[in-house]
Amino acid sequence: MMGKECVKSLFLLCAAMLLHSCFVDDDKDMTDDAVGNFDALWSIVDEHYCFFGYKEVDWDSVRTVFRPKVRNNMGSYAFFDLCGDMLDELQDGHVNLSSSFATSYYWAWFQDYPVNYDERVVHQNYLDFDFYQTDGFVYKKLRQNIGYIYYGSFSSGISDNSLDHILVRLASCDGLIIDVRGNGGGSLANVETFASRFMTERTLAGYICHKTGAGHDDFSEPYAYYYDPPAGHYIYTKPVAVLTNRYTFSAANNFVQVMKSLPQVTVIGDRTGGGSGLPFTYNLPNGWNIRLSSSPILDAEGNDTEFGIDPTPGFKIDMDTVAALQGHDTILDRAIEWLVTGK
Repeated sequence: MMGKECVKSLFLLCAAMLLHSCFVDDDKDMTDDAVGNFDALWSIVDEHYCFFGYKEVDWDSVRTVFRPKVRNNMGSYAFFDLCGDMLDELQDGHVNLSSSFATSYYWAWFQDYPVNYDERVVHQNYLDFDFYQTDGFVYKKLRQNIGYIYYGSFSSGISDNSLDHILVRLASCDGLIIDVRGNGGGSLANVETFASRFMTERTLAGYICHKTGAGHDDFSEPYAYYYDPPAGHYIYTKPVAVLTNRYTFSAANNFVQVMKSLPQVTVIGDRTGGGSGLPFTYNLPNGWNIRLSSSPILDAEGNDTEFGIDPTPGFKIDMDTVAALQGHDTILDRAIEWLVTGK
């Protein structure tokens, strides 16, 4: 059986495959000036980025547009901004160029979407400013006898002991809401620890590939990875609603992907932010770092979720901003309704 250590080994294997060629080919003889660093950056992305085909990005054409703008006498800030603009063509929130003075980000993956979450509305009108907190969790039994858990970041540690306390405390509820709106990701190990608490048997969580060469389509065959229910710990088997918004990204996107495949789970809210590429960091000659998606993670059906995961059919809903002014979270209300009525 593939437990946490085997899953961890699988991701470490992909890391080793990628880091083995962490630097650009020495034969290219990149120089530590603007031209050389641009060529190094373009080449690293060209050899290691994993979504060119999926996103239909013509990286050669991108170079044709941006390379003539590079001058060795241009300032560091102007050069950094130019490189950041080029990287935006990848449309990827996992792609970041880091220097001693700035880090570039691609923001458009969520900019055109509603926020669909207001912590104050939830804390004041549903939790009555009276709730429990442990690790990164906020939790309470709602008035409708529905359990509520908010988890704001998969970077927050999860212990089996804390999960046992939370789930046992909410065991008498008729159903459970897991709210990961605004969760920007973090550790995939925490995804496994949390998601496995809703599985009664070994479950195919998805697939992962690694690059096998410099070509855009040079990938290994997908490796399957599985989650197992943790022996000796509480497993929650009642209906579960997972609440999402566009800010649900990276490891949180992976969590939603796994949870959506379970028969007792309904995903309610907005499409997630995506971010399904396992990111790795590479070095430029000038000491800057480029972080990019190098290893695609697929869902259990072999589909890519880089552009996000849709809610369960019939459960796409945005938060009504007018109702929010009156203390109503329409996404949370819909989840409560589904758990209470079954429809």
